[in-house]
Amino acid sequence: MSKMYMKQWTYSIVLFALCVLAGCDKTTVDFSYSPEAPRAGQSVLFSNSSTDGEEWAWSFGDGSTSESKSPSHTYKQPGTYTVTLQVDKKKSLTRVKSITVYDTVPTFVCSDSVLTVFRDVTFKAQVYNPYNYAITYQWDVVSNTQYVAVSESNSASSYTVYFAQAAPNAGVRLTMTINGEETVVEKVFTVQDTTATQVLMRTAGGDYGQRIFAGNRFEKPLSATDAAAKTLLDGVQDTMQVFNNETFTVSMLRAIIPDIEGFRIANRKLYYRANGLYVSHIDGSQAVQIEAQPTRALTIDVADNRLYWAVADSVRYMPLVGADNNRFTTVPTTLNTLQGVEKITIRNK
Repeated sequence: MSKMYMKQWTYSIVLFALCVLAGCDKTTVDFSYSPEAPRAGQSVLFSNSSTDGEEWAWSFGDGSTSESKSPSHTYKQPGTYTVTLQVDKKKSLTRVKSITVYDTVPTFVCSDSVLTVFRDVTFKAQVYNPYNYAITYQWDVVSNTQYVAVSESNSASSYTVYFAQAAPNAGVRLTMTINGEETVVEKVFTVQDTTATQVLMRTAGGDYGQRIFAGNRFEKPLSATDAAAKTLLDGVQDTMQVFNNETFTVSMLRAIIPDIEGFRIANRKLYYRANGLYVSHIDGSQAVQIEAQPTRALTIDVADNRLYWAVADSVRYMPLVGADNNRFTTVPTTLNTLQGVEKITIRNK
């Protein structure tokens, strides 16, 4: 036997032995997926084309896994992911591929999980746009729901409004044109009423109510059927008050403040009208002027620690005074420009 023949024969024996030891595993590992250019939120089918094998271990690159032979998976975010398939728990039987998840199906999200009347809510478009295509937006509130736009335009990527009434089905629609392709997304929201401080105001022309929220939204005239509000406004406003089981009246207080016209007491402070608005100790000492204009009516909201009063052309407010010297550190703020308010009171609604 020649040396060349002996060498080839030896190699064959070695290869045969290795094949026996390794089990002559001829399994090939491969897979494909469809669609080839998936979008976020779209189901992707991974087709296992491996030969043989009994166990499958998939890793989709976003933290999700599967042991199905040919699983489906949905990527929530766009991007490029590394997908790994391992057969029969053998590192040698592994196939790795990358998958690019393209533009998500355009949609929009809401800034708040619970919508309530007279509170700003912002709707924001969500569009994955890696190629910087031109996008136009148009926002519409499509249901018969009273609302006010806070945003100056409804053609930006976000839109802020507040709803002026409770509604079980406030519809919001966003029309987007992306690279010439139009997409319309419409969602329905529930707008809840909510308990809030309400300033009730009476003028010669009618009664009004304004609930106090961020932004101090001005409401419509009170309904003629709102008997509770009418009763509050019909009552005595700021000429009499029971404080510490003692009844105070304007007549009684004129002994210490001769020109007093009306008053409210809170936290042992006396707020009173006397050709302007003042705060003093309950005995009239340490008086400090809050408002120089003639003050037509005033009320106090103890729950929210606020003082409200009416001048000829508006209603104003500020926090109650806490300093011993009755000096206030905040500037009075205009609540609304309702003119000729003659009575003002507080209701929690």
